[in-house]
Amino acid sequence: MKEIVKDTTALTSLVIFFLITMLALFAPIIAPFNYNKIVDVPLLGVSVKHLLGTDEIGRDIFSRIIYAARVSLFVGICSTIIAMAGGIVLGLFSGYYGGKIDAIISRFLDGVLAFPSIILSLSVMVVLGPQIYNAMLAIGIVSIPVFARITRTSVLSLKSRDFVEASRSMGAGEGRIMFRVILPNCFSPIFVQISLSFATAVLTEAALSFLGLGVQPPTPSWGSMLNAGRSYLTQAPLYSIAAGAAVFLTVFSLNVLGDSLRDLFDPREVKKRT
Repeated sequence: MKEIVKDTTALTSLVIFFLITMLALFAPIIAPFNYNKIVDVPLLGVSVKHLLGTDEIGRDIFSRIIYAARVSLFVGICSTIIAMAGGIVLGLFSGYYGGKIDAIISRFLDGVLAFPSIILSLSVMVVLGPQIYNAMLAIGIVSIPVFARITRTSVLSLKSRDFVEASRSMGAGEGRIMFRVILPNCFSPIFVQISLSFATAVLTEAALSFLGLGVQPPTPSWGSMLNAGRSYLTQAPLYSIAAGAAVFLTVFSLNVLGDSLRDLFDPREVKKRT
């Protein structure tokens, strides 16, 4: 943590993400208006009452941006948990057992990775329907191979180590060895990937909502607001700009944090610090 505090860029990104999280958590208190309430005339400009103006039907844009943060972070958290849970289990079994099990799981992961993530997410959404929970599932499925490969690589390097052999010689079962002995030692690279996958999930959710396949109206989403604001760029430019800036700041802060965590857990950097 000291290394992150010393890194100005990492500390700035951490502060940005913390503020976005606070906005999402306390949206009912911070937002001046209800996100779905018509509070003034449509496409009103910036004012003290409406910091970002109003949208095409007279709702406060600033309030909707704040409430949309809740949607993006919720989707990001849930889809990352889905990806992490599925990827860790597949990676553990693939790396620990090897052989045919490894081959089957690896070919499945290769098949998923063969599709661009946004295309695969769109395909899943078309099949399941445009709902927020389906968006979480689609984004989570797309991210499973990344966690699986990271876990598999870690397991392959750990399963023949002395502490694993010691646990085996003491009579520990395979399940205990995988989940209680090996898995805790795989967490460093997994922690790094969590922040990067979180950023990808936020970006993918915005893309799906932009295309009308993510969060459905009247629930606010940065992607859908970005799409709606395109038609009013000359009358209300902040409509799209604010939504795009929110996506950018969130994804940027998470990616920078991921890079900082990668440097923090890098064995070569650890040796330099010691």
